[in-house]
Amino acid sequence: MKNHVLGAVAALAVSSTAVTAAEVSPSDVAFDEYGAVMASLSGADGDPANGAKVFANRKLGNCLACHENSDMSEAPFHGEVGPSLDGVGSRWEVGELRGIVTNSKKTFPDTMMPAFYIDGGYERPLEKFAGKSILSAQDVEDVVAYLLTLKDE
Repeated sequence: MKNHVLGAVAALAVSSTAVTAAEVSPSDVAFDEYGAVMASLSGADGDPANGAKVFANRKLGNCLACHENSDMSEAPFHGEVGPSLDGVGSRWEVGELRGIVTNSKKTFPDTMMPAFYIDGGYERPLEKFAGKSILSAQDVEDVVAYLLTLKDE
């Protein structure tokens, strides 16, 4: 039994390493000419349920600060600065949404939307955040997976 448990732990460690090895660093993200990012940033599928949590989290995505989202109508303080995200999963493809969440300025040069997956070229008010992206690669994938659930009816 002990060997089975050790084997399972070793297999888990190898699979975790494989996912980490597949992660794209913020400075290595490949955008196409329109700002889309076709390849997964984490090497793993996104989790829409976790993406909804990141989307609503005021310390992470904080997407509701700028965007209305009827799917989260119970949440307070929907913003009106950015466009409504109702039906966004019907309007954009996965690579386009990934690019917009990663660094929206590649698609919309004049946007106010922050780049959520960059690690340089900006000022951070707190030193502990210097050189760090707002979201992790997997957070981006999760938010994109969530956004893809927001379809027109």
